[in-house]
Amino acid sequence: MLETSARLLRLLSLLQAHREWSGADLADRLGVTPRTVRRDVDRLRELGYPVNASPGTGGGYQLGAGAELPPLLLDDDEAVAVAVGLRTAAGQGIDGIGETSVRALAKLEQVLPGRLRRRVSALNAFTVPMLRGPAPSTVDPAVLTELAHLCRDAERLRFEYRDHDGTPSRRTVEPHRLVCSERRWYLVAWDVDRDDWRTFRVDRVTPKPPHGPRFAPRTPPADDLAAYVSAGISTRAYASHAAVRLLVPLAEAAERLPASAGTLEPDGPGACVLRTGAPNLDVMVIHVMMLGFEFEVLEPAELTEAIRTARDRLARSLARAGGSGPRTRDGADRTPGPRNGSGAAW
Repeated sequence: MLETSARLLRLLSLLQAHREWSGADLADRLGVTPRTVRRDVDRLRELGYPVNASPGTGGGYQLGAGAELPPLLLDDDEAVAVAVGLRTAAGQGIDGIGETSVRALAKLEQVLPGRLRRRVSALNAFTVPMLRGPAPSTVDPAVLTELAHLCRDAERLRFEYRDHDGTPSRRTVEPHRLVCSERRWYLVAWDVDRDDWRTFRVDRVTPKPPHGPRFAPRTPPADDLAAYVSAGISTRAYASHAAVRLLVPLAEAAERLPASAGTLEPDGPGACVLRTGAPNLDVMVIHVMMLGFEFEVLEPAELTEAIRTARDRLARSLARAGGSGPRTRDGADRTPGPRNGSGAAW
């Protein structure tokens, strides 16, 4: 059995990790009796932690927001500084800490007093970040934390969604996880009406409460949800799909290519395979040529022909402009053609 101090910390962690617990569930997790749980909850209250309790068979314990911050955590100024930092990291999609920031922010805002919430909101509203490169998609941190809570508590989400062309639709989903790419957030969820898994850009989501009821979590569509989302936004979303062998090591390609370029697979020490998509083969030609690597087309065969067509068109344009590709002494054009899966490279 856990010692009292360790058990109190474990109880507090459980209350922060889930919106509501029954007394029996907490007793089972802690390995104690329901009576001990009640005594431990009273101790947390004496320490200043706002634990709410609802009676009856459907009741339970819930960590609520209080008039004072719980002791031994943060003073007012520290709490504001942490919340602002977490909101900034969550909203800008900083690599490696974005998803963690949302989880931490969801826990902090659960117990943040109203007066401090207003200070945090005012500071965020009147602060303009200066970023390098193009501005990221605008995501309201409040929406992120709302989605994080619904994922955590396994509650259905209702929202309005705007497609890439701005067409609105109403969706009801069972949210599973938030996934952060370089500068965008995505929600992986089970679409109740379409009876299938879907990926939604969070900057296009407008929650429409009330939410609920709760649901039993489903088996996720993949073990690696980051790879699943990457494949969805780079390949599955498009009509034309292709696989090309990049003649560089996997680590080098992964460092230079964003997740939106496609998914990478190892293919020996000096190469890797990129699986990607595009609206049509003409766009695919531009896409693979702009990758910045030499490559071999693995599939489809039509892509090789489309590249040849593009090469010939460029050669004719160069000729009309007074330029040409490299030629032999007898005048034959030596401009290389694309190689397909049989082996040759650009």
